Amino acid sequence: MAPSASQQPAAAGTVEAPTPPTARYFAWLYSPEDQRPLVAALCGIEREVAESLRAGLEHSVAHVRLEWWREECERFARGAPVHPLSRQLQAAARGAGKAVRLDPRGFVDVTTWDLARATFGSRKEVQQYCERWARAMTQGIVEHALADAPDAGQTGRAIGAAIREIELLADIAREAHAGRLRLPLDELERIGIAPEALVRPPWPEALAAHLAQRHRELRAALGAAIAALDARQQSALRGLLVWAALAARLSRRAERALPQALEAPHDGGFASAWIAWRAARAAQAGRLTLT
Repeated sequence: MAPSASQQPAAAGTVEAPTPPTARYFAWLYSPEDQRPLVAALCGIEREVAESLRAGLEHSVAHVRLEWWREECERFARGAPVHPLSRQLQAAARGAGKAVRLDPRGFVDVTTWDLARATFGSRKEVQQYCERWARAMTQGIVEHALADAPDAGQTGRAIGAAIREIELLADIAREAHAGRLRLPLDELERIGIAPEALVRPPWPEALAAHLAQRHRELRAALGAAIAALDARQQSALRGLLVWAALAARLSRRAERALPQALEAPHDGGFASAWIAWRAARAAQAGRLTLT
């Protein structure tokens, strides 16, 4: 049965930029002009799919929305999408004239996982979740920008997976309240922490130390991925690298807040705008580093 008008994803004649002043907005703002339609379409599809997690939405409606988007992703793969966002994504890929692998199904996969409130049993499952998101979002951006780089896909997944896990950890208490645990069960068991403890900061010392260590590891992973880029590649990827720099800032803020939860993980005030501008300038010059 076809979904009713209220159940179908919203459609629009034009594709808007990501909402300011988020990290996704700054990534779009500082991307080269030919990348902006791609970034806007990817962020728009992610946003539309994630609407299935909106508080108050009936579970049955959420599943209908997800199923519609899963079918739309199949239509996209066949070259016959119907949603304006999917069409813009298709046009961006074709206009690039490059071998860009775009697979928005990852947005549906991770949202389906979250809607089911599934838990991660191991670090491998966390990595697979974040890489699935990265294949949908950041891999295509890097392959679009660095079509001649044989490791473009790997670079896109590495940067994207680190960004996504930082976003999950920075909002870990609110996510736990919603029934979504963002640490694997085996790690919680190893440090002697019950899953329900994530809901109630201030957290025990063992949990705070574990989170701090993971934040440091993720920032190091981002730094290593950026250090592997040459000056030309940094300039071409400056929008994505702005996002990485903002993710690193988010990670540092979350670590400093421990053992408390970060109160405003999505704060996009003047400091974010300043860091985004500085990161864009450094990447444009091919000298961005994360310290």
